[in-house]
Amino acid sequence: MKNIKTYIVAATMVGLLGVTGTAFAAANSTPAEITAGLTETTVDKVNAERVAGKTFGAIAGEAGKLDEFKAQILEQKKALLDQRVADGTLTKEKANEIFKSITTNQATCDGTGTAKICKNTGAGFGLGQGMGNGAGQRNGGGGLGGGMGRGSAQNN
Repeated sequence: MKNIKTYIVAATMVGLLGVTGTAFAAANSTPAEITAGLTETTVDKVNAERVAGKTFGAIAGEAGKLDEFKAQILEQKKALLDQRVADGTLTKEKANEIFKSITTNQATCDGTGTAKICKNTGAGFGLGQGMGNGAGQRNGGGGLGGGMGRGSAQNN
């Protein structure tokens, strides 16, 4: 009986570490890294497809991984918003508003970029193409314009 309890506790701990590790990995990855991981390819190959005009969502969708991509991107955006709140560059209320908008837009996301996730929220996530220094630009709106990850960002 004691061995069964020990086994259950150990299995629970391993499961929790696996879930936490997956969430942490998604939160600290660029869209290119998330896409490459889901499609079992390299970041360079994903970036080449992105430069050729495909969205990260379209690349993931072609591999049958769009739902997983959307879930990991949502985790990533939530982590970025939480960090901006912690840094004092964004209010909790504005972060909640942006996250609600992202969640709503993701419901219609088909991976082609037509859902315009964060288009008018001023979140400044940018295109996150995974190239350049992530300096970002914003044209209109009150975006933070910091880009996302290591990507060159543009918040139109």
